[in-house]
Amino acid sequence: MAGLFGTDGIRGRANVEITPALALALGRAVGSRVAHQGGSVALGRDTRRSGEMLVDALAAGLAAEGVEVARLGVVTTPCLVYATTLGRHVAGVMVSASHNPAEDNGLKVIVDGRKVDDQAEADLEHLIEEGPSGEGVPNDRIGRMGTDPAAVNAYAAYLADAAGDVFVGRRIAIDCAHGSASVIAPGLFTSLGAQVEVLCADPDGTNINVACGSTHPERLAELVASGGFELGLAFDGDADRLIAVDERGALVDGDAIMGICALQRLAAGELRNGLLVATVMSNGGLERAIVRSGGRIIRTPVGDRSVLEAMELHDAALGGEQSGHIIFRDRATTGDGLLTAIELVRAWRASGVSRLSELAGRIPRLPQVVLNSAARRREEWSEDGAFAAAVANAEAQLADRGRILVRPSGTEPKLRIMVEGEEQDEIDRIARELAQLAEARLN
Repeated sequence: MAGLFGTDGIRGRANVEITPALALALGRAVGSRVAHQGGSVALGRDTRRSGEMLVDALAAGLAAEGVEVARLGVVTTPCLVYATTLGRHVAGVMVSASHNPAEDNGLKVIVDGRKVDDQAEADLEHLIEEGPSGEGVPNDRIGRMGTDPAAVNAYAAYLADAAGDVFVGRRIAIDCAHGSASVIAPGLFTSLGAQVEVLCADPDGTNINVACGSTHPERLAELVASGGFELGLAFDGDADRLIAVDERGALVDGDAIMGICALQRLAAGELRNGLLVATVMSNGGLERAIVRSGGRIIRTPVGDRSVLEAMELHDAALGGEQSGHIIFRDRATTGDGLLTAIELVRAWRASGVSRLSELAGRIPRLPQVVLNSAARRREEWSEDGAFAAAVANAEAQLADRGRILVRPSGTEPKLRIMVEGEEQDEIDRIARELAQLAEARLN
């Protein structure tokens, strides 16, 4: 069972890898760790058909250890995270596979507003593997099942307070990915004074993320461009990510959103330590824009946990990923697509610029290509002399005009090769040659 937890909790095919038995075991493991603390454990889920089944199993495991359960129902992951900061719940478990296909699901453990660390995950994995020790709690100590609508209402109020009046009069379109945003985003933005057109907010348990949301914003982009909207907002399945669309229908990805917010904060003297934290996948154009304006960037490995750790280490308030998972650490402990939308529009309004496209245009984008090369021995790429030499030669060709990133996939037998530079033809050629060599040398 080693390696049960990945970079974002436990994730896999629902009812195959992510089974009721696993959820029950995780519930008992979490319960055994928190039972002595009193309080309850909050459970949330996205709209996948398997979610209710897995929440029931988690709840049973927690109750069997004498822990009370508060079911929040369908909520965003940031809502579940927020609920764990209110003092009523000692922990939370979110049932979601985020932007993954509907057939997948996942289990994410949250304590004090953040994902549990590696050691806690290792401890939970050990408890799951060992199984319950001794007899269960007696009948009069079995955990009770309840709900906590006040936590969900508090989260909505927190977002409304963060937004103020920045959406008043805005004409926007939103894509809820048939996911968790469906239950909150339409009402939230309408209550904030926006004129809202809603796409993909009719979840049926099987359509989450299907040809919609932040991973497939094409339909939203077409609607915004043809319908005279000022802005489009696309969320993923659990609404912890945002990809925006400007008034022309052009995508405004996580790099552009971070850049817009960082530049506005720099101009106002409000970017803490002049620092933006981004991953190695963020485009070099973002870094150029920040440095040109007097700020600096620290890069981390891929993953929001790496971003948050670097933000805490260097006392940064803004960081995130090109995918749209962005953390405003002065406001939240996790990425939140709804909060990101609010912060984006706040920065836009403060800039005095009338069109979002003008702001996004201030974040240049260097040509970038990412190829996934089939490579069974992907972890050995740096040890293969011929391939490592080819990477070094390509880096020398690009010199200070670009960069190369080679990293093994954490989920597939593939080597991800990213090449970035000033000339599209050149980076296409380099990426293609490296991908072909990887397939020849690393299989």
